[in-house]
Amino acid sequence: QVQLVESGGGLVQSGGSLTLSCAASGRDFNKYAVAWFRQAPGKEREMVAQINWGGVVTDYSDSVRGRFTISRNNAANTASLQMNNLKPEDTAVYYCAAGYPGTIIRGHRTWNSWGLGTQVTVSS
Repeated sequence: QVQLVESGGGLVQSGGSLTLSCAASGRDFNKYAVAWFRQAPGKEREMVAQINWGGVVTDYSDSVRGRFTISRNNAANTASLQMNNLKPEDTAVYYCAAGYPGTIIRGHRTWNSWGLGTQVTVSS
């Protein structure tokens, strides 16, 4: 199992950019799929992006496709979420998650590890 720590959140103006990072420790990070979720106050947690174990296959929610880019560096045990053209509705706590198997699975799946989250606030 891996342990995850997010960083890079903050306050940004509408239209701006942020890059979130997820640092993993533990074994076999390169065997896990990685996803970024977000949860806004009063709303359910939603997945915004996921990437397979090799970093080749990605998937995005409709709300962020074309603006966000997920990537990973298995040699460094990290994953990132580049967020461009941010909107006030992107304001949320963002979480990194890792799941096995390392393939992309659309729909319900188990995410084995979660970070504690990082706050992203987009002002209008």
